[in-house]
Amino acid sequence: MQAGGKTRVVILCGGQGTRLREHTEYVPKPLVQIGDQPILWHIMKHFQKHAFTSFVLCLGYKGDKIKSYILDYGAMSRDFTVSLGRPESAVFHSPIAEEDLEVTLAETGSDAMTGSRVKRVARYLSDGPFMVTYGDGVSDVDVTALLAFHRSHGKLATVTAVMPESRFGVIETDEGGRAVRFREKPQTDGLVNAGFFVFEPAVLDYLSVDPSCILEREPLERLARDGQLMVFRHDGFFHTLDTYRDYLALNALWAEGRAPWRSW
Repeated sequence: MQAGGKTRVVILCGGQGTRLREHTEYVPKPLVQIGDQPILWHIMKHFQKHAFTSFVLCLGYKGDKIKSYILDYGAMSRDFTVSLGRPESAVFHSPIAEEDLEVTLAETGSDAMTGSRVKRVARYLSDGPFMVTYGDGVSDVDVTALLAFHRSHGKLATVTAVMPESRFGVIETDEGGRAVRFREKPQTDGLVNAGFFVFEPAVLDYLSVDPSCILEREPLERLARDGQLMVFRHDGFFHTLDTYRDYLALNALWAEGRAPWRSW
């Protein structure tokens, strides 16, 4: 058993995904597929590689569809024989490797913001540190090393940060307008929040069940002011599923066998 153990992983699955309306009009963003599985499955598989097997999903927009996906996963991923009209007679013909995962599905409100959603699942969290991540981002971040880093510094919170990449090529010119350097999609200055948080239970005291509580605003800002927020830098792959362009890019990586987050 690696570092994960029973450390619970909270996945924020309640947003409306308005910038990906081509898909999210019909399903919540965590169920938008990369390859033949939803991005939620990719995220959980990454954590499973590091022996994190206990998840709490914060549901909101179209949460019933995520419930159906989890409840039907065994049937949808295996061959089975059933007598029509008697679903209890189903006989499954092969095991599934993912059946050791424990998933709690918690309704956290259709309009709640991120901080409120985490606060509302407090009853499902244990006494030790827990992790929080978004249901729309894939990465090859070493979450075992992330948890070890968090435990080493003794503060209440750790956030994973990455150096963002510009979406555009950068042209540097001299005073006469001559191009002296061209860089295609260079990394920009400054680290940005990539999610993959580790929190001590006391972080919950910084949050509120009020629907307007945004984790990334006052709670994290106050943790920083209190000297309780540490940064774990990740220099590898990180990509969110925000737009249709992102959907095409992630699916292309998967189809071409170049998905850096793949570990199975």
